[in-house]
Amino acid sequence: MVTTGLRPRRSAVLRLLVVALALAGTLIGALGGAAPASAHAALTGSTPAQGSVVDRAPEQVTLTFSEGVAMGDDSIRVLDPQGKRVDDKKLRNLSSDRVVKYGAGLPPGLRDGTYTVAWQAVSADSHPVAGAFTFSVGAPSKTTAPVAQQEAGGGLVGALYGIARYLAYAGFVLLVGGAAFVVACRPAAALVRSVQRLVVYGWALLAGTTVAMLLLRSPYTGSGDLADVFDLGGLQQVLITKPGAALISRLLLLAAAALFVAVLFGAYARAHEPAGADADSEEQARRRKDLTFGLGFGGVIVATGLAATWAMAEHASTGLQPTVAMPVDVLHLLAVAVWLGGLAALVVSLYWGPPVERTAVRRFSRLAFGSVVVLVATGLYQSWRQVGTWQALTDTTYGRLLLVKVALVVVLVGIAWMSRQWTGRLAEVPAAEFRAPEEAEKETEQGAEQEARKEARKEAGKEAGKEDRQEAEKEAEKVTVGASAAAATAGTAPSPAPESGPASKTGPASESGASPAPDETPATNGTTPTADDAASPADGTPAPDPARAAQLARQHAALRTARTKRRRDADPERLGLRRSVLAEASVAVVLLVVTTALTATEPARTEAAVKATSGGQSAEAGRPQVLTIPFDTGGPRGKGTARVRLAPGRSGSANTLQLRISDPAGKPMDVPEAKVSLTEKAKKLGPLSVTTRHTGKGQWQASGVQLPVPGKWQLSLVVRTSDIDQVTEIKNVKIGS
Repeated sequence: MVTTGLRPRRSAVLRLLVVALALAGTLIGALGGAAPASAHAALTGSTPAQGSVVDRAPEQVTLTFSEGVAMGDDSIRVLDPQGKRVDDKKLRNLSSDRVVKYGAGLPPGLRDGTYTVAWQAVSADSHPVAGAFTFSVGAPSKTTAPVAQQEAGGGLVGALYGIARYLAYAGFVLLVGGAAFVVACRPAAALVRSVQRLVVYGWALLAGTTVAMLLLRSPYTGSGDLADVFDLGGLQQVLITKPGAALISRLLLLAAAALFVAVLFGAYARAHEPAGADADSEEQARRRKDLTFGLGFGGVIVATGLAATWAMAEHASTGLQPTVAMPVDVLHLLAVAVWLGGLAALVVSLYWGPPVERTAVRRFSRLAFGSVVVLVATGLYQSWRQVGTWQALTDTTYGRLLLVKVALVVVLVGIAWMSRQWTGRLAEVPAAEFRAPEEAEKETEQGAEQEARKEARKEAGKEAGKEDRQEAEKEAEKVTVGASAAAATAGTAPSPAPESGPASKTGPASESGASPAPDETPATNGTTPTADDAASPADGTPAPDPARAAQLARQHAALRTARTKRRRDADPERLGLRRSVLAEASVAVVLLVVTTALTATEPARTEAAVKATSGGQSAEAGRPQVLTIPFDTGGPRGKGTARVRLAPGRSGSANTLQLRISDPAGKPMDVPEAKVSLTEKAKKLGPLSVTTRHTGKGQWQASGVQLPVPGKWQLSLVVRTSDIDQVTEIKNVKIGS
């Protein structure tokens, strides 16, 4: 039962945690929306090049990637202008020691026209990547080849898989960090139910998300259809891949972790229960030492194995120095889990458990400091490996996220320093105040029950006395009425023989107050009282109502618990420590989200390599640009949609601009005037007017559009639907080199 004295503090705790979770959710939404585009293996080149026009049909199409990928026979598809597949459906592995290249053969005698190349792969760090581009043989043509609009790893399946990844990291941190806190810092916490729930919930969360990721893996890297979750064929294919093997290994290790948790909160907890005079016997001390050594050794092995399931399937397993990067990544993950998970265990111990000993807080402070040292050392190596240059810290998404993570770590260390100051002021908890929660709860309930019995007995006695008084008043009233009637008939009837004076005068008073006759001696005289007689008061008061006694017992137990917690909260040092540790935990939630987001973001080295191979532009630049621009001039027939296509979308070459205007129903619509211009504000170029010619109803075209430099250009479209109704719409378009 929660008393009103605890509600303000608990509500403050919940508000702070809700704020942290809301900020974390915002980051997940902001980062998760771009997750499908954060491909870790990127297409760095192709033959033929995207958008190119070749004189004769090539013998094969080849794709070059920035890092290792997994592909199958259906990973590269070449479609003719009618959308028919024309490649030989055989994947060609053309990779060498330093170049990752795959190809698909083409038959001889391909007709002129525009062909579409659609590809899909799984990068070496387990993330799916996909794309499409076109090339032309002889001359460009119209094409109706269908290309999937949803990016690899996107949609509902991608969102569910991303959520499972975040929750898996959280479960790992709670499981490993909570167990480390119990074994290394506070063995008595094995008896605290809030810590037990934290560790068990961490295990359950990690196990559940691992199963979910295993089932979602096939649609995540393939069709993107949620209905394929239970496709046994797809699941079988997943199991033979590196990510699938990592997930299966994680499940096996979690089975061992379940045994570890059972011993931790079973035999280990019983060994640290408060006992009698033999509590510190040599046998008991040796048993505790053996259990601590066994759990410590086994826990390190299981935790290292769990961390390795991430290292062997994500960033560390590919790229520069993988043999060094994977052990470093394992240490990095363990340091994060011990620090943040131990912090979570300390929070629940401070808020929902018996007083925490000063020695336990100091042990965790030293353990957290060591974890931060390992975290900084391994983080520096990983930053150099994934970023490469100082400029990449600000020019790439990975670099900017890394800066956010560093800032959060600095804030967290600062708050931890404040917690360390509060720890130094703590007074040690008296031994009498720290008992097993079950023992304290039992004593509280027993004391409350005794008090409840006394109070219920008093209330029952009061009720019995009240009933006796009411009965006496009724009897007195009857006797008074009888006496009045006798006096009225006294003149006609002879007087009866007088009885003893005192008896007749006192009437009911003597009846109610006289001693019992000898034959009315209480049954307890000379006999053994029964259980019911023992439960009742000696004066014959009825036994208290059991339901009322139970209710009073609960109320007294709640009041005793509230008084105990108020005395605990009255300690200003412990109050300050709880608040600073809670602030640490709130920042840690956000830090964990950013850390997980980094694992789903393209490393800065890869992004820089892609830009270098495309003349300083991103992978999206240098391909035909298509813009859809709705407009409304405000007059009659003033609403419509303009579609602008600029191909090949490069600077230094002649581009073709096609403009199509349609009405709200999608039918071509002519307008009196349509003008297009392009401006590059960063370099102060433009506006460059584009002279278009009317080629059909609702269609305009311009050839030889020259754009001198690559970059982000602004396309301005002026549409006039009458003499006075006109509107200007502006859109950005990226031009490659």
